[in-house]
Amino acid sequence: MKRPINKSFPAVVTVFGSLLLLGSLSGCHSSEGKEGKKKEEAKTVEAPATVEVFSLQRGKLSSSLQVPGELVAFRDVDIYAKVSGYIKSLNVDVGSEVKQGQLLALAEAPELSAQLSSADSKLKAQEALSIATKANYERILEASKFSGAVSKNDVDQALAKRNADLAQLEAAKSAYREVADLKKYLEIRAPFNGIISARNASTGAYIGPSGKGSEFPLFVLTEQKKLRLVISVPEAYTGYVNLNDQVTFNVKAFPDQKFTGQVKRQAGALDKRLRSERVEVDVINNDKKLLPGMIAEVNVPLPTKNNTFIVPKSAIVNGTTGVFVIKVINRKAEWVPVKRGLEADEKVELFGPLQEGDQLIMSANEEIRDGSSVNVK
Repeated sequence: MKRPINKSFPAVVTVFGSLLLLGSLSGCHSSEGKEGKKKEEAKTVEAPATVEVFSLQRGKLSSSLQVPGELVAFRDVDIYAKVSGYIKSLNVDVGSEVKQGQLLALAEAPELSAQLSSADSKLKAQEALSIATKANYERILEASKFSGAVSKNDVDQALAKRNADLAQLEAAKSAYREVADLKKYLEIRAPFNGIISARNASTGAYIGPSGKGSEFPLFVLTEQKKLRLVISVPEAYTGYVNLNDQVTFNVKAFPDQKFTGQVKRQAGALDKRLRSERVEVDVINNDKKLLPGMIAEVNVPLPTKNNTFIVPKSAIVNGTTGVFVIKVINRKAEWVPVKRGLEADEKVELFGPLQEGDQLIMSANEEIRDGSSVNVK
């Protein structure tokens, strides 16, 4: 008996072949994907960075500090009257140049003249009395040399009277000098060479050490041929400024002209508010171009005292973790924390745990991680 032929068999074969084909295709795709992933992973492994290095050396760096300053008179005084009186004459005015001891004004005080006359009269009377007691004592002393003529008690009393009158004479002389000295104060004289920068009195005005006459000084005397240039040096730069250093400056009145001065005084302490040191520079001003009160732009040289490490600015990284340079040791990068000093001409003074001859990266940045491998040019 013949079996019936299954007509669906070719279809089953066809489906089975298709599945084999799909399986082989999928296998091919999976193998190709693995190979591509390996290539991508190989690409993600970064090659060591190629860097340029330099050898760390010591040197000196000269920089300068730009700070504002103020010119003030070397000496500037307000002149008041010592005693009460009225101005009799004025010999100077604003802008007058005066010499030390020159008479600026003359005042008058009639009561002082009367006091001086009274003191003079008392002095003359006391001088006459002293002469008389002295002569009396000498006579008694001479008579005492003869036995029984004068008792010893009389000699002692005459000596005591003579000494008392001499003391009264000295007191009279002192009283006279006191009034005479007060009267000298009616002559108002210049205490030093300078220029009269202010005058607040006129002839006939009342003057005195107290009351209305002393509200304002009679004169303001200013020394103009020598000035002080006052500057404030920030704390970070105080160690670079020394006595006798030369500084230059200019003022708005003469923008094209450079003036010089010499550091003569340092405060030796920091201002509690500004945290800076007051430094005074002496300026010779014989031509009187500069005026007290002018504001100056001052250039203070800041040369390094000792040999320090000098590096380019590009070698220093101001990172989020601090300031550091990158040292190369056996093709490995090492971050070294440092502190900056003076800066000038794209170079920086450097302080930190470094040694001369260390290899530092010329152009450092945070992308070169600590401990990473590097290639040196």
